[in-house]
Amino acid sequence: MSLQYITDQQGEKVGVVLDITTYNRLTSNTDPDLLQGLSIPELEALAESKLTTDSQQQLSDMLARNSENILSNNELAKLDQLLLRVDQLNILKTRARYTLKSIENYAKSA
Repeated sequence: MSLQYITDQQGEKVGVVLDITTYNRLTSNTDPDLLQGLSIPELEALAESKLTTDSQQQLSDMLARNSENILSNNELAKLDQLLLRVDQLNILKTRARYTLKSIENYAKSA
């Protein structure tokens, strides 16, 4: 497989060029866990993403207070929402890493 990166004047990767065989394999893949339509830099950014500092602090505070059983019903609902957001973010991060690994594996096998 031919995998070439396009770089800007500072040497930062801004694009990727794949040979047509690899492109066709990636775009025709029916694997629902692959994230389609994202560039490699976008996938890398997603794989490294985190909760905002405010959300992380709020989550930490609420978890500490929950361990002491002092959260109201509304606060418990908010905690559940934050935990769901963490779960969803972790799934997206894992799918981004999986997609990057798949691209890498296609590059090695071609």
